[in-house]
Amino acid sequence: MFWLMKSEPGVYSIDDLKKDGKTCWDGVRNFQARNFMRDKMKRGDLVLFYHSNAEPPGVAGVARVCREGYPEKNPLWSMVDVEFVEKFPHFVPLEEIKAHPKLKGMLVVKRGMRLSVQPVDKKHFEIIRKLGKG
Repeated sequence: MFWLMKSEPGVYSIDDLKKDGKTCWDGVRNFQARNFMRDKMKRGDLVLFYHSNAEPPGVAGVARVCREGYPEKNPLWSMVDVEFVEKFPHFVPLEEIKAHPKLKGMLVVKRGMRLSVQPVDKKHFEIIRKLGKG
């Protein structure tokens, strides 16, 4: 499967992940997003690394799930580990995603969609990766 995971670049950016190599993706406090991480994400799944709460917001690169869901200190919440795959030479801003006719169905462009972890169709993943590579 393919995913989009949001992180504020001032908190943790694609550059931080590149430097660290891998990290635990914790702190998600939404039950639906938690359930995706706990129940659906599998080792090897690719992730669009999305910079949220940024000017502009958008996709900065790709990560990969390297450890499937496991509990945080508070077992009500779950996390996964992700590893760095690539930083895009061309940052793909949300406005570019919204304007692309073949990306209209993506959850991230839907009004009111605020999930920090969301599934992505393979075709959408591939289009954004191609845009990111310029």
